Amino acid sequence: MSEKHSDRKPLTDGMIIYRRLLKYALPYWKMFLASIVAMIGYASLGPAFAKLIQPLIDGSFIENDPEILRQAPFVLLGLSIARGIAGFAGDYCSGWVGRRVIADLRRDLFDQLLNLPCTYYDHASSGQLLAKLLYNTEQVANSLTKGVVAVFKDGLTIVGLTLLMVYENVLLSLVFMVVGPVLGISIRVVSKRFRKISMRIQESMGNVGHVAQEVIDAQRIVKVFNGKSYEGQKFAKENERNQRRQMKLIATDAMSSSIIQLIYVSGFAAILYVVSLDSVRHTITPGSLIAFIAAMAMMLSPIKRVTQVLNIMQKGIAAGDSIFELLDKEREHDSGTQELEAVKGQIEYKGVSLSYREGGEYALRNIDLTIKPGETIALVGQSGSGKTSLIRLLPRLYEPTQGEIRIDGRDIREFTLSSLRRHIAYVGQEVTLFNDSIANNIAYGCRESVSFEDVRQAAKTAHALEFIEGLPQGFETVVGQHGVVLSGGQRQRIAIARAVLKNAPILILDEATSALDAESERHVQEALEVLMKGRTTLVIAHRLSTIQNADRIYVMRDGRIIESGTHEQLLREQSYYAELHRLQFEHKMPRPIPQVHAMS
Repeated sequence: MSEKHSDRKPLTDGMIIYRRLLKYALPYWKMFLASIVAMIGYASLGPAFAKLIQPLIDGSFIENDPEILRQAPFVLLGLSIARGIAGFAGDYCSGWVGRRVIADLRRDLFDQLLNLPCTYYDHASSGQLLAKLLYNTEQVANSLTKGVVAVFKDGLTIVGLTLLMVYENVLLSLVFMVVGPVLGISIRVVSKRFRKISMRIQESMGNVGHVAQEVIDAQRIVKVFNGKSYEGQKFAKENERNQRRQMKLIATDAMSSSIIQLIYVSGFAAILYVVSLDSVRHTITPGSLIAFIAAMAMMLSPIKRVTQVLNIMQKGIAAGDSIFELLDKEREHDSGTQELEAVKGQIEYKGVSLSYREGGEYALRNIDLTIKPGETIALVGQSGSGKTSLIRLLPRLYEPTQGEIRIDGRDIREFTLSSLRRHIAYVGQEVTLFNDSIANNIAYGCRESVSFEDVRQAAKTAHALEFIEGLPQGFETVVGQHGVVLSGGQRQRIAIARAVLKNAPILILDEATSALDAESERHVQEALEVLMKGRTTLVIAHRLSTIQNADRIYVMRDGRIIESGTHEQLLREQSYYAELHRLQFEHKMPRPIPQVHAMS
């Protein structure tokens, strides 16, 4: 991500973001209220310590009353115990609320990730998204818990100590309050810089995560192509950039603490100078003076904590800005209101065009296509001809720029996304398996409605039962990330078993056998033969020998259908398809897809 982007302005005002974050705490208002009450109790006990010094000095030493000195230890111990309990209750309750907020934020973020359109993921960085889900939400939790603690605990402590100072001596309090506006201006300047740097750090964390995730996912390629040095340099670059930004934050934090302390000590020095004046010294007792100075001394720590917590709060606001930017992204258009129930399987593309971005080049141009129930049609053409774009529109992974798509004569936009996709199964060249058991991968999406016997039967139909039961843990074998413990043919057969179990009337096969060896392809072809029976099937193929028995073949070029017909018809016409077929048949070709006849 570029530096230019990292400098973008916050989407909205910091207080608006923080108020929106606080709304996540409202469902837990009882615990939140308990934490505030505990913090108020903690804050009110701070001035009590300072006030205790006055009778201790004036009574025991000035008035020579030993009884006050005897009672003081017990009062001091009682105040300490009460303040400790209040402090624990405030911290625990606010921490509980903070962890609930972070859990709810992550839930909403993950739900948003599940519902964002494919067009968003075409340009998004997975590392940045994970940083929002994991790192940024932690910053928000710290902001809410420690921020609230500082506002109520330390803020009220400062107010209480200030009132005590005014009570002890108004003139000295007025002198001290001169530093207040200076402190406020300093804190405001530092606060703005904290948020700016925090936003850069969060984006840098996303870049670090992105580089690391790419290496983890592609570690075999990195090793085979000796890319370790190159990837190490990429990671070092992002890591160093993150480190530099963290040091800027540390430097700002350290500098702000020093400046705040200097301003505070200047006010303290001014007080001592004023007290040295004879006209002032005679207006205050030794006990009141020491109580006043003790209140000032006790105020330094909460002031420094409030200043430091601004760092945390600005991190939280910057993180909240990033999180809400993602949460406010437009979701998939699920405007359909009807449920798609029984499906015969007739599919129609009417004047369909597709551009992936506004004003961009068209991937599909004015496609007209009709597929009868139970037919198998094949899409062929060079890479970039529009085959994959065509099938992506059917389950509404993308929306057509123009035209409409119909199933059984009804526009697919009328149906809810879940009911539409319930009737479509997919088997692709790059099989997606989850780091879960084989049984759960086969039953993915319908675990609650199928039994283990159904899963086993689906595996048998997909010619996968033999190798699954040969594994040490059988169906409970965890396949690893992307199914790494299985071979390509085994992964493909599990994907077919998943499609068999779904039992959808519409089937999409996207180069389902192109990456397999001859033996694996034989098993997969036999499984596909069973899977395709009675289903409307769309096949994408580069190897033309695999689709010779399709009911109709559509040849695509530059986003258009330029030819259509059966295998024999297209060969007789000396077409573009025939030329492709001639070039490919100079080499040994794999076994074709079996003949599947249309439903009567």
